[in-house]
Amino acid sequence: MREKVMVIEDERKIAEAIAYALRREGYEVEVVHDGGEALARLSLFAPDAMILDVMLPGLDGYDILKKLQSKGRIGVIMLTAKEDIVNKVLGLELGADDYMTKPFDMRELLARLKSLLRRMQAAGEKEEPVQIELGGVALHIGKRRATAGGRQMDLTPKEFDLLAQLAARPGQVFTREQLLDLVWGMDFAGGTRTVDIHVQRLRKKLGAAFSELIQTVHGIGYKAAGGGGFENQH
Repeated sequence: MREKVMVIEDERKIAEAIAYALRREGYEVEVVHDGGEALARLSLFAPDAMILDVMLPGLDGYDILKKLQSKGRIGVIMLTAKEDIVNKVLGLELGADDYMTKPFDMRELLARLKSLLRRMQAAGEKEEPVQIELGGVALHIGKRRATAGGRQMDLTPKEFDLLAQLAARPGQVFTREQLLDLVWGMDFAGGTRTVDIHVQRLRKKLGAAFSELIQTVHGIGYKAAGGGGFENQH
């Protein structure tokens, strides 16, 4: 079965060029020029990945990323004319997997897409448990839903992936560099500090009763508390 890619780009010449290149590579392609229309057609087309422009009529690329959080795993490469680091980090924080600034080289875009789809396939093959449960926190991998003490957690895609990575291997210590590689799968512009920021947000969303699920291993990185209960974090 051919992999599906949705191209969401309002500049028609750029969209047509990307679609042409993708079809030559054997992908099934759907082209959309409007953010609202993209969301409406998302369920019908069910893409494996999308090439997403930031500036769109209707909903912009950031709005679409927020809506994607409940749609399951879709790989996202963002396109934008903006070069400042704030916009780049914002897109990645909202769940984009990669980021390219216009003008871009089509061969590089294709290479990044192939790499992203390979990582997603490898992650799917490694994905052993359908559900992870640890210390009152449950993660349903397929539905990408997490609960803490039965309470639904509102997690971004990266927050979910980070929590799942840690919770699937309680007691195993991960360095920040390992977590960047496993969760973000690329050289992240924000550096290892982004792991710390995501851990802080996860602890806050977990709430006081579960905040010690993620433990700091000083000078190294993080781990999830083992099955024997939470350890004090100092």
